[in-house]
Amino acid sequence: MTTLNPAVARVLKRLHYPLDVILMCVRWYAAYPLSLRHIEEMVAERGICVDHSTVHRWALKLLPVLENAFRLRKRPVGKSWRMDETYIRVKGEWRYLYRAVDRDGNTIDFLLRAHRDKTAARRYFETSIASNGAPETVTIDKSGANLAALEAINADRQTSIKIRQSKYLKNLVEQDHRAIKRRTRPMLGFKTFRCARILLAGIEIVHMIAKGQMKCARGAHPSIADQFYQLAT
Repeated sequence: MTTLNPAVARVLKRLHYPLDVILMCVRWYAAYPLSLRHIEEMVAERGICVDHSTVHRWALKLLPVLENAFRLRKRPVGKSWRMDETYIRVKGEWRYLYRAVDRDGNTIDFLLRAHRDKTAARRYFETSIASNGAPETVTIDKSGANLAALEAINADRQTSIKIRQSKYLKNLVEQDHRAIKRRTRPMLGFKTFRCARILLAGIEIVHMIAKGQMKCARGAHPSIADQFYQLAT
């Protein structure tokens, strides 16, 4: 019998459905442009009665655990980053999702912030560097806040990060935003900042798995769904 991730096991103690049903619903919600009511209808066709609000609670409880598990299995990324931020509506107001990809399109990291300024950008870069190591080059747009954040980080480092400001070279990350926005569009915005942060992390995890960024056993080629389910073990 497969041993569960201890953190997942603790969450399941408070949930009264089989793990495979819970993981299936959470993956559908993170992976596809479906509303919670769509998922409620789809599982009902399989003879499972689950309220849409229950699926939402499952996602909020389980996705942070799966995110931690994924970060332990994430493949290393390249040293040339393309960074940008995109708009996310939270409680009727625009918030900012900071994201970056390497030259191969692999996601570096993501961070939701309430403001688009030097403090937010610096926090993003510091978090990304702590998780992925320092890049050699970062490409940004003409944003003064992003430039100021990188210059502040360079001032504290012995080896400076090369900064490039080029809209053309940043197209790669702008294209990558589309996969995230395509999934968030049916959600019609988030009600709280906490919900937005958790659900966006789940969407990003599935997106990274689809791009082959999760380490798997040598010679194994599990499907995207199977890789997601493996995070629970």
